[in-house]
Amino acid sequence: MSIPKSIKINKRRNAISLKFADSDAIEISAELLRVMSPSAEVRGHKSNEAILQIGKRNVVIKDIQKTGNYALQINFDDGHDSGIYSWDYLYDLAVNQATYWSQYLKSLQKAGESRDPETRVIKMCDP
Repeated sequence: MSIPKSIKINKRRNAISLKFADSDAIEISAELLRVMSPSAEVRGHKSNEAILQIGKRNVVIKDIQKTGNYALQINFDDGHDSGIYSWDYLYDLAVNQATYWSQYLKSLQKAGESRDPETRVIKMCDP
């Protein structure tokens, strides 16, 4: 298990900063944490039930609470507060965030959706 040595909320950058024993501090944006939430609301109850999170560009971390000695619960300003982020999951997000971010952007594009809450993408088809 990769337990962070420190966890800081960077409100100015809207992110958390995690310091693991084997790395420098790694920052994870609130948006990535929100769209990759380990909750059933985001992932579904089965692997094929994931729900693409749209319009989360401006989501803000309201609060972080430690859950036992194994995880964090992150509360977001859009009301989402049901994901339990284990230390291993946070470590995975931190070291693989470029891959997850790229996959997320591709999923948005494929679905014709946007990171911006005020933007809806309309696909025009030839008749």
